[in-house]
Amino acid sequence: MAPKGERLVVTVSTTIIAPLEKVWDLFTEPLHIIHWNHASDDWQTSYAESDLRPGGAFLSRMEARDGSEGFDFSGRFTEITPGKSIAYTLDDGRNVDILFRETAGRTLVMESFETEEVNSAELQRNGWQAILDNFRKYVEGYGKREMLHFEITIDNTPENIYRIMLESESYSKWTKPFNPESRFTGSWDKGERILFLGTGTDGKSGGMLCRIRENIPGKFVSIESLREVVDGKEVTSRNGDVWRGALENYTLKPVGSKTLLCVDTDVPAEFRQYIEEAWPRALESLKALCE
Repeated sequence: MAPKGERLVVTVSTTIIAPLEKVWDLFTEPLHIIHWNHASDDWQTSYAESDLRPGGAFLSRMEARDGSEGFDFSGRFTEITPGKSIAYTLDDGRNVDILFRETAGRTLVMESFETEEVNSAELQRNGWQAILDNFRKYVEGYGKREMLHFEITIDNTPENIYRIMLESESYSKWTKPFNPESRFTGSWDKGERILFLGTGTDGKSGGMLCRIRENIPGKFVSIESLREVVDGKEVTSRNGDVWRGALENYTLKPVGSKTLLCVDTDVPAEFRQYIEEAWPRALESLKALCE
C-alpha cells in the first residue's frame, strides 16, 4: 500500500511480435486507438484525438457499446521521446509513464499508472492489462486488414459537406464508383444499424450490415461492419468474415474557407485494389456535388 498522501503506482506490460516503429505508430495514432482501446468486447472507444507533443491534449471517448454509460479519458502529454517513451497527466491529476523497448523483432510496452481511489487497485490493474492485451492482438493481426487513407479538399463548409455526404439521394450519387445502384437503408444516428446495398451482375441485391459507432455532426463519422447481406439475408461466412469489425471513418477538418475530408478505412488484402480504385473517384464525385 502506498504511504498516506501518495498514490499507488501499478505497472502492466506486454511483449508484441512486431518492430518498434509499427508498435509506436499503432499505439499513438487516434484512428488506430479506436480499434483496440477497450478492456472488454462490450466497450469501445468511439472517438479519439491526440496532439502528440509536450503540452498537447489527448482524449479517448470510452463507452459501453449499448450506450448505457461512458466517459472521456483525457489529459495532457508531459514528455514525448519518439520510439522510446510517453508521459502524460490525466485530467484528474494522475500520472502515467509508458516505455517502449525493442529486442530481436519483439517490442516490450510497459505502462505505469497512478491508481484512482474509487476502484480497487486489482480491478484497475486488470482493466489496464486487458486494454494492453487488446493492443497486442491488434498489432499482431494488422496486415490481414490494412487501414487505407484517402483525402480531398472541398470548397465548402464541414457542416454542408457532412449533410450532403449522408443524405440518401446524394449518397447514391457519389458512391456510384462502388456500385452503380449504391444506396443505404437505416439511420446514421450513433448506435443505430445501417444497411449499405448494391446490385450484383446477377440482379440480386447485396451489401453490408453496419453499425454507426460514432457520429459527431460536421466533424467525424465512424462505421463498423457487422456482417454481409446476400439477396436480403444476413450471412456469417463468405466475404462477411473478412470485413466483420472493420471500421470506415470520415473526418472533416476546416482549412481556411475550405474543408479537408479524410477517409480512413480498414480493407482486407484481397479487396485493396478495388478500394484504391473506387475511393478517389467517389471523393471526386462528392466534391462536385458539394461545390
